Amino acid sequence: MASQSHPYLNGDSNTHIPKKPKLSSLSSSFITEAEIQSEFSHHDSTIARINNGSFGCCPSSISNSQQHLQLQFLSQPDHFYFSHLKPGILRSRTLLQSLINAQHLDEISIVDNATTAAAIVLQNIAWSFAEGKFNQGDVAIMLHYAYGAVKKSIEAYLTRAGGHVIEVHLPFPVNSNEEIVFEFRKALEKGKENGRKVRLAVIDHITSMPTVVIPVKELVRICREEGVDQVFVDATHGIGCTDVDMQDIGADFYTSNLHKWFFCPPSIAFLYCRKSSQCLDLHHPVVTHEYGNGLAVESAWIGARDYSAQLVVPKVFEFVDRFEGGIEGIKKRNHENVVKMGQMLAKVWGTNLGCPPEMCASMIMVGLPACLGISSDLDTLKLRTHLRDKFGVEVPIYYRAPKDGEVDLVTGYARISYQVYNKVDDYHKFRDAINELVGDGFTCTLLRG
Repeated sequence: MASQSHPYLNGDSNTHIPKKPKLSSLSSSFITEAEIQSEFSHHDSTIARINNGSFGCCPSSISNSQQHLQLQFLSQPDHFYFSHLKPGILRSRTLLQSLINAQHLDEISIVDNATTAAAIVLQNIAWSFAEGKFNQGDVAIMLHYAYGAVKKSIEAYLTRAGGHVIEVHLPFPVNSNEEIVFEFRKALEKGKENGRKVRLAVIDHITSMPTVVIPVKELVRICREEGVDQVFVDATHGIGCTDVDMQDIGADFYTSNLHKWFFCPPSIAFLYCRKSSQCLDLHHPVVTHEYGNGLAVESAWIGARDYSAQLVVPKVFEFVDRFEGGIEGIKKRNHENVVKMGQMLAKVWGTNLGCPPEMCASMIMVGLPACLGISSDLDTLKLRTHLRDKFGVEVPIYYRAPKDGEVDLVTGYARISYQVYNKVDDYHKFRDAINELVGDGFTCTLLRG
């Protein structure tokens, strides 16, 4: 069965359908529901785990392969290092190159996490300030909903080096891509005031909290038109959740975790660096004797550590091809199911979704009943813990502060995920837990103290 891409998954309603290579030849029979549940039987059966977005998932067959690799290393480390490690990582990089449609193999580096990738890019930007290539006060643009660790990395590297950061304040709930584009253009105009240069734009492909698919291709195009030096797309939730095509998106840097939605064990991510003279100055933050041999080589050896997550990638490709349509089929079904579950919950609670269905991928925001009295970030953390401890439901919650003059509105939104192991009962369990709280007259004030 040929793979099909889905335009909404890029956050662009008018994007073309990119041609994606098959991950590998499809097996003669697809994985059954019983086999799926067996692959994830290590999950705590008492918990409705509708939060794949936070930590991802790793099937038993993949974790078994990883443990085999770990034992191989422990049995004869020298032989493993000299004979298996480098060829194995090269194989993984080659598969990833095809998956994301990168032109050159040396554009692909494997790193621990998307936050590591962010540090690599931002460290390079900091050196550009330190060496006088950029002027003090030159600008970086980032989304207000950027991931917290990336915001801290920008503070640690760019702000400390003398850069100025402008945040793109996005509306929530969000109703259209046009709203995002409008706010992004406004931030760019502000960044260019008084003759300043916008040196970097950091754009999420899918924001974490609240979650929405960003029209990255259009924002990258705007950056090119407006003379932004470099564009870094933080796609922590990219691979396995939305369409990822480097030629189509056109960013300078792009990173995605592979343990979130692509079934790898933690912790593994890739960093794509479009081939250019700028990439020659990129280095891994951990310096070893491979320093200066290119980022991909530097990243492939950063001391005696566990590289099994990087080496098990070929097995993951085999796993996803057990599903009808491969990873494209998984993405499509996860999207359809999370929208269906989100709409069911919103209807029962008389609330709303955080964005239109076409602006989500495998996660969606669902408004919680206003009578729960969610009035702070602390309330969301305490309610999340209460749902876990009392009802066996694992789901993150977002606080949406009311604006001036707003009353009786939804201030709490749950971010629900859908992955192949999820069942309708998981969402019914969440529904029933909230209904019980509402029926008992519960409010978040009861958790304070």
